[in-house]
Amino acid sequence: MPEIRLHDTRSGQLKPLVAREPGNRVGIYACGPTVYNRIHVGNARPFVVFSWLKRFLAHEGYDVTFVANVTDVNDKIYDAARAAGVGSEELAVEMTEHYRADTEALGLGRPDHEPLASETIDGIVALIQALLDRDAAYAVEGDVYFRVRSDDAYGTLSHRHLDDLDQGEGVEGIALKEDPLDFALWKAQKEGEDTAWDTPWGRGRPGWHIECSAMAEDLLGVGFEIHGGGSDLVFPHHENEAAQTRLGRGEELAQIWMHNGMLEMRGEKMSKSLGNISLLPEVLDEWGRETLLLFFASGHYHQPIVFAPDTLRDAQGRLKRIREAGRRLVDGPSPAALREHRDAFFTALADDFNTAGALAALAAWVSDANKLEDVGRDDLVEMLDIFGLAELAAPDAGDGPPPEALELLAARESARAGKDWAEADRLRDELAASGWIVRDGANGAELVPA
Repeated sequence: MPEIRLHDTRSGQLKPLVAREPGNRVGIYACGPTVYNRIHVGNARPFVVFSWLKRFLAHEGYDVTFVANVTDVNDKIYDAARAAGVGSEELAVEMTEHYRADTEALGLGRPDHEPLASETIDGIVALIQALLDRDAAYAVEGDVYFRVRSDDAYGTLSHRHLDDLDQGEGVEGIALKEDPLDFALWKAQKEGEDTAWDTPWGRGRPGWHIECSAMAEDLLGVGFEIHGGGSDLVFPHHENEAAQTRLGRGEELAQIWMHNGMLEMRGEKMSKSLGNISLLPEVLDEWGRETLLLFFASGHYHQPIVFAPDTLRDAQGRLKRIREAGRRLVDGPSPAALREHRDAFFTALADDFNTAGALAALAAWVSDANKLEDVGRDDLVEMLDIFGLAELAAPDAGDGPPPEALELLAARESARAGKDWAEADRLRDELAASGWIVRDGANGAELVPA
């Protein structure tokens, strides 16, 4: 089994992946969305990166458990539900369903577990109680706060000094805190908050950071191998997660903290607060899942990547070259002359999961394969499968979509023309369920086999 090294945010170094349990069993926990709105394409990057990482590790012989949570209890959900005139639980359920449908359309499968914060309250309460018992937290008027200065290692993940920190909680609870640096583990129920739970210190709901610590521990234990998420979560979210578990359990939550860079719109990160977002289903409708996945693969996960028409057209060009090569291939093993490119592909992934390097090796394989006759497709299928794109190596199949699928496509185009996005999404999903993916291009929409 080759050594796999990943960039660890805390140490700033590449660390070898070391399974803590027999049988090469490893755990990955990636922070998922807060479900107060539809996810944008930037939110999809961690889902894609860590889904791919699981596929790669499984290919290398690891027994991987991949957990990606859903934060369905949060201030943003209360605020959005209030503005929409619906209950917070109703909104969270609706947006969770959208999130799962939108990411399902990426064709990468589901994480092994997708825990909800609302279903982990017992574990959250137990971890808070452990922190209270160790004097690392204190309760006041129904709130519970973490004593940041009780943790000597606080700041080592984000590489920040205590005096430079701001928890981002504004003035909320400031009069109750012993120290402005302290952050909320539990929040007393406030007027207008319609979801709450009873605890020994009062009725309320959990803070954001404690939710992930408890969900990760519940499914992976403490000391699991890889904790992932976007680089925007390093502080305060992941710093606080690490501190809570360190003081509550006496050991580190994870061995490696792995962070993906943001999507940028020509120099600005994509975010709902900036208003420069492209919703994932809209991007999939316009460009297709294959183009989007190849776009994600074109940049190193650790770095920002520019989301723009020209970078997506570059990915579209790669897609075309791979698909054209796939049509020329025959069933069976690939020739030894191409093995160096296949090996370079997996070597790049073992070296800090360098998908850009892997994609370059794949392109070299395709280029050299085009110079040969009767090339077997096994290598290309093996490489593309890591990205969830193995079907690109297959020859064209069938005689095209049946009349009923074409009728659904026409109805979807009518819905899009009338800006009935919900109906367009429904028709897209119905087509996907029947085995056809909608591909929007310069010449209009077409159907390709799923």
